[in-house]
Amino acid sequence: MSSTSSTQSARRYVRVLSIAGSDSGGGAGIQADLKTFAALGCYGMTAITAITAQNTCGVTGIHGIPPEMLKAQIDAVVHDIGVDAVKIGMLHSPEVVRVVADAIRTHQLPHVVLDPVMVATSGDRLIAEDTVGVLVRELFPLAEVITPNLDEAGWLLGRKVKGVDGLEEAAQALRALGAPAALLKGGHLPGDDVVDVLALPGGACHRLASQRIATHNGHGTGCTLSSAIAAHLALGAPLPQAVAKARAYILGAIAAGADVTTGRGHGPLNHGYAPVAQHTV
Repeated sequence: MSSTSSTQSARRYVRVLSIAGSDSGGGAGIQADLKTFAALGCYGMTAITAITAQNTCGVTGIHGIPPEMLKAQIDAVVHDIGVDAVKIGMLHSPEVVRVVADAIRTHQLPHVVLDPVMVATSGDRLIAEDTVGVLVRELFPLAEVITPNLDEAGWLLGRKVKGVDGLEEAAQALRALGAPAALLKGGHLPGDDVVDVLALPGGACHRLASQRIATHNGHGTGCTLSSAIAAHLALGAPLPQAVAKARAYILGAIAAGADVTTGRGHGPLNHGYAPVAQHTV
């Protein structure tokens, strides 16, 4: 059944599916995705890939969901509700990657945003070593855009990205791995500005810069950005505009939560700082 099948009602919500891991601390993973979808006026759904025991200080346990149960979650959502865009986060094993890739092809899921989550903000590794190659082969070609940070780009490319001047070349190299478009996030680089580079199909590159916001609350920024991109794609924005709108949202969420204390480690963003009404089409 197509993900855009008709429903009984003439009106429906704009629907975004998160295929990702659960963060018990609420700052990242599917919890951040659902908060983001709601804040941007979309109807959020989930297919949970793994359960983590996690808080602002780090990850103390990961329990993978069986692949057949992950498939059942995706099938259940698609067959009944439908999907306008997909955000993919933590995929911890090759079997899970293959289930997600098969589901995208079978259901022809649109607007896939792949955040190749490999490490938490705390530094804890979240993906098995042998999963990376399968992720690149199976999912990069199916994504509309991938959104790695500098550490993830370094693992994918087998080398470090050196400075702002190296972002564009690295983003193009990520595209060469099979993804139609790549948003390389430069937030881990030093400097007063945060610079990201979006490499588009055809080779064009857009540099997006913003002033760095001083905060200890950066947990879930990658999850939030990728889910915001998926939400704006579902709402009809072309990719460059969806990325720009998503960056504007996350900058506001970081600023709104910059001086709030949540836990003893890296706190979350303020996802609900400026919610908009639920969109229907």
